[in-house]
Amino acid sequence: MYYNKDSYSIHFEKYGTEKKKIVILPGWGNTRNTFDAMIYELKKKYTIYIMDYPGFGQSIFPDYDLTVYDYTNIIRDFIESEKIDNPIIIAHSFGGRIASLLAGYYKDKIDKLILIDSAGIKPKKNPIKIFKTFTYKFLKKLNFFLPKRKRNIYLKRLFRMFGSTDYKALDQHMLKTFRNIVNLDLKYYFKNIDVKTLILWGKKDKDTPIKDAYIIHKYIKNSKLHVFPDATHFSYLNYPTMTHQLILSFLDEDSNS
Repeated sequence: MYYNKDSYSIHFEKYGTEKKKIVILPGWGNTRNTFDAMIYELKKKYTIYIMDYPGFGQSIFPDYDLTVYDYTNIIRDFIESEKIDNPIIIAHSFGGRIASLLAGYYKDKIDKLILIDSAGIKPKKNPIKIFKTFTYKFLKKLNFFLPKRKRNIYLKRLFRMFGSTDYKALDQHMLKTFRNIVNLDLKYYFKNIDVKTLILWGKKDKDTPIKDAYIIHKYIKNSKLHVFPDATHFSYLNYPTMTHQLILSFLDEDSNS
C-alpha cells in the first residue's frame, strides 16, 4: 500500500485488525523487513503499521534535502490520514529521532513509547573519533596513487571499515540529508517526553553506545531501561524472544485502568 501526499509516495504495510494500534518506526535504511518476527508476535493483539522512509525500500526519495522534522511530519501526516488515534510507538535507531519529536516537541497523543537502541544524542568529539576521521581522510587520499581499475574497490573497502551502520546504507544523493539529521542534537526533546517509555538497548552497540541509553533513561522521567548484555545495535534481532516478551509485558501494564 502507498500513502501519497505532495511530493511523497510512501510505501507502508498494515498487519492485523485489532482495535489498539502500533506504529513501528524502523532505523535508517531498508530495515523494515527486520521487524517481521516482532510483527508476527504483536499482530495477534494489535494492528501494526510500518513504512519505508523516503529513499528506502519502495519509497522514492524527493528531489530535495530533508531534515528530521520533514521525516517526522511525514509520520504525523500518515498517522492522521490513517486515523490512528493514540498509537503505541516502537522506534529503533533513527526512528527514535522521529519519536523524540513526536512525543517531546509536537507533544502528539501517544499511548506508550518503546525506544530500541535509539539515536538522537549527538556524540561529543573525542580523541578516538578525531583519529578515526583523520585516518579515514588520509587513507582516502591514497586512492589517487592506485591504478584506476583498483580505486573503486579500495574506496568500498575503506567505506566498510570506517562507515557506521547507518552511513553504509546511503546512496550518495542522500548524504546531505544524513548530515542534516546526525548533526542535530535532540537531547532537549527527550527531556520533554512524559509518555510512559520502555528503553531497550544492546550493551555492545557501537552505533548508539550504551551511555546514550543511560542519558535518555535519565531524561525521560517516566521510563524503564533494559540492557541486553551481548547485543549490538540490533538488539531486537539478537534477543528476539526476550524483546517480544518485554514489549508485551510493558504494553499489558495498566491495560485495565
